Amino acid sequence: MSDWRREEVLVVARTDIFPDGAWHGFVESDLDRRLEVVARRHTFKPRGEVEDDPEWQQVIPYVVFSHGDRYLLTRRLKQGSEKRLRHLYSLGVGGHINREDVVADADLLVQGLTREFNEEVVYDGAWSHRLMGLINDDSNAVSQVHLAVVYEVRGDRPEIAIRETGKLEGELLRLDEMKMYYLDMESWSQLIYDHLLARDRRDGVGAGAEPDGAPA
Repeated sequence: MSDWRREEVLVVARTDIFPDGAWHGFVESDLDRRLEVVARRHTFKPRGEVEDDPEWQQVIPYVVFSHGDRYLLTRRLKQGSEKRLRHLYSLGVGGHINREDVVADADLLVQGLTREFNEEVVYDGAWSHRLMGLINDDSNAVSQVHLAVVYEVRGDRPEIAIRETGKLEGELLRLDEMKMYYLDMESWSQLIYDHLLARDRRDGVGAGAEPDGAPA
């Protein structure tokens, strides 16, 4: 078994997180109850055992970085480990939760997102985080075995850099500037884009950012 397959990752049984059947898409409701299930019912399993088993949901803290009205859009390059996602665009960075993220009296999801954020990017500014929602997407093999816990990280300065430039490239863009990449985004990022666009409409911020190929 290769090293990545031996990595122990946090998972929750599908029947625990979806007791009434799986929902699809981006949800903002009942988040406390859903995260309580993760906190109380999680376990750790070798990634190789669960990578293709939808009976287990690998929980991924997923960070959407923003500064002002711009968001970090990244693209996975050829050296990235997940072949099925290479060359696709992403509105977030995220990764698995490991045992090292479990610290007494600390939120393991926040521990995970902090570690992953620091591993993926170089950022010297101050930042704060807030929970945006959860994503479940059974439309493809990668998403089917993962559950995204989406956080928005707001930075106080725009200078942010990708740490592993052989795996990722990225830049800060407004929603209307990144709409041309919508059809080449990972499915999670499409759902997040739609959520951010709807939020801006609701808050009266911006207009005209509907991407080609996205639902009106």
